[in-house]
Amino acid sequence: MKSLKLINGNLEIIDAQKPVLKDAGAIIKVIGCGLCGSDIVKIREKDDRAILGHEVVGEIVEINTKTDFKKGDVVVISHHYPCGTCEYCVRKSYSMCRFFKSTNLFPCGFSEYLYASEGHLEHTTFKVPNSFKYDHIAFVEPLACCIRAVERADLIKDANTLTLGLGSIGLLMAQASKNFGYSSYGFDIDSKRQESALNYGIKFDENIKYDAVFMTSGSHHAIPTALKYVRDGGKIIVFSSVKGDFGYTNNDIYYRELSVISSYSPSVDNLKTSYKMITQGKINLDNISTTYGFNEVVSALEDTVSGKIYKAYIEL
Repeated sequence: MKSLKLINGNLEIIDAQKPVLKDAGAIIKVIGCGLCGSDIVKIREKDDRAILGHEVVGEIVEINTKTDFKKGDVVVISHHYPCGTCEYCVRKSYSMCRFFKSTNLFPCGFSEYLYASEGHLEHTTFKVPNSFKYDHIAFVEPLACCIRAVERADLIKDANTLTLGLGSIGLLMAQASKNFGYSSYGFDIDSKRQESALNYGIKFDENIKYDAVFMTSGSHHAIPTALKYVRDGGKIIVFSSVKGDFGYTNNDIYYRELSVISSYSPSVDNLKTSYKMITQGKINLDNISTTYGFNEVVSALEDTVSGKIYKAYIEL
């Protein structure tokens, strides 16, 4: 079978052995997989150990499970789930759970077939409704990450929020915030993306000081913008990495009593909430993904990095 892998830092489609169902779990024939920003970081860093692809839609072709899933089901599945009992899980820091970090789909999301464990079937897998668009349902994990960030912000009723960076994650974040009942705004230095955001009900008002600013931009240049628009006593939620050693100085935070927190990956409950939001039509996902064939993955990567598209969905 074909599978995507970094070899000596180069992205290659290789011939790999099809996984065998030896234990409880399922073999899934991959239909498509979203290209995440974290995949792009791993590719750019030439990390040969990286397991690429975790926003997977596929069909169960073999299964041994106590769950209700069966052969022939089309499902959406993500890669990590926590143990639920360790010191991190007890404190609700699920993405810091050491077991969480060890779980993954084998060999990766960008392969013709993959093995999903019984734990994945129990915690990170959902049946795709009939006739639902695959490139839409693939957003379950990314949206769940955004839901986690909004929850961690822990805002008062009727708070107003600003999402900085209106790429695919920014569009999801702003909509997630709105679904929590907040007045949700967004800003991007790219005027075309700012204008396109209006199609998703996202506008910008420079006269507002915001209760929370969600940092979905991967540029450190967004930091001064966050400080400009967050209200005194407000919160900045870091939801992206930036290249280089940049951050918020002590006095930026101290004199204004700002809270700077981060959010990384979702909990199992966040995945469930995300699935419901998407399947109930509460999130507008039209025209966010652009579909590419498996052999076009390099072009998909280049187009995403250049800003030509919001996000790539790779069909296998």
